[in-house]
Amino acid sequence: MIGMDVCELGGQILELLWLTVCYKDILAEKEAERHIHEEDETGLNYQPPAMKSLVEIRSLDKDDESLNKYKQALLGPGPVMPDPSVPNIQVTRLTLVSGQAPGPITMDLTGDVEALKEQAFMMKEGMDYRVKIHFKVNREIVSGLRYVQLTYRKGVRVDKAVYMVGSYRPQKEEHEFLTPLEEAPKGMVVRGTYHIKSLFTDDDKTDHLSWDWKLQIKKDWEE
Repeated sequence: MIGMDVCELGGQILELLWLTVCYKDILAEKEAERHIHEEDETGLNYQPPAMKSLVEIRSLDKDDESLNKYKQALLGPGPVMPDPSVPNIQVTRLTLVSGQAPGPITMDLTGDVEALKEQAFMMKEGMDYRVKIHFKVNREIVSGLRYVQLTYRKGVRVDKAVYMVGSYRPQKEEHEFLTPLEEAPKGMVVRGTYHIKSLFTDDDKTDHLSWDWKLQIKKDWEE
């Protein structure tokens, strides 16, 4: 019994020490939230090129037949004309894809994303997975789409991932983006609940969709 009390006390001391070391990060987190768009760039003075509308692009060099064929191959047969009240970019769902999971782990992003704060999505430790994002581009070409994911545990940010999604043209069908294969962390220390902040943005730092959700890493699916 004494040995258990000593272990418990030691654990509390270690956790207190850990929080003390991370204290500056905790204080800086609110400031970092305001700079979620500021990913590390290779060039510090990088400026994305100005985007032209589809109408402007299609009107360029109309008499150049070979160029027009090339533009049609890149841009599609014609403009997509959706409801003008619909945003240009619609992120519809995010899925954790894994052949080791008993079923799809999917979150619907077309409804009330605030409700996702109360849901916990489960992941088995050590599993291989990819993140698949479905989204629609409705009116204009979008440049430099990216998915940013901040991971927190006990209020401290433990990871930041930035996935370059790319540039896409408007079309009626959904686009899909699949991240590289990753392995979930494993071990007793990493098991537990994580708070995730997700953001779908682009070169113009436009916030197309941001939402919070929870991820639980467990030893087995049956837990």
